Amino acid sequence: MPFSIVPFLLLGIPLLEIAVFVVIGGQIGVLPTLGLVLATAVAGSILLRIQGFGVLSRVQKTLNEGRVPGRELVHGVMILIAGILLLTPGFVTDTLGFLLFIPAVRDLGWVFLRDRIVVVGAGAPPGGRQERRQPRDKVIDLDMDDYSSSEPGKSPWREPDRPQD
Repeated sequence: MPFSIVPFLLLGIPLLEIAVFVVIGGQIGVLPTLGLVLATAVAGSILLRIQGFGVLSRVQKTLNEGRVPGRELVHGVMILIAGILLLTPGFVTDTLGFLLFIPAVRDLGWVFLRDRIVVVGAGAPPGGRQERRQPRDKVIDLDMDDYSSSEPGKSPWREPDRPQD
């Protein structure tokens, strides 16, 4: 989204919300309109809690499988945005928030974002694919008697061209 439309969105969304408030308030009355706004805020907080914990458990499961949880993290961000939209008073933002709570809509968002972002975990290659690393078979465990320190210039591993210190 180009930066130049952000100011128009910041102005347009509240104007749209006010217009929808006026239309719905004119149809059903002021108190039922305010009741609907409060009901959507309560429903949004309940859905945020339920689906948020579900996303956290899926992220943990994916991490335990040794994969990078890119899809689950994006779903978590979308659920967070949905919760913020539902807590914001207004019917347009509530509609967008409820849509983001639907997993199929979030999957469409993931399909759109998947090629535009890169989720990289610690040691994961670009693209987000990571295989579980197996422990190495060879472990070298040294005791104090197994190694010794020598003078800096007398190391057998020094470069032959390099003069001794």
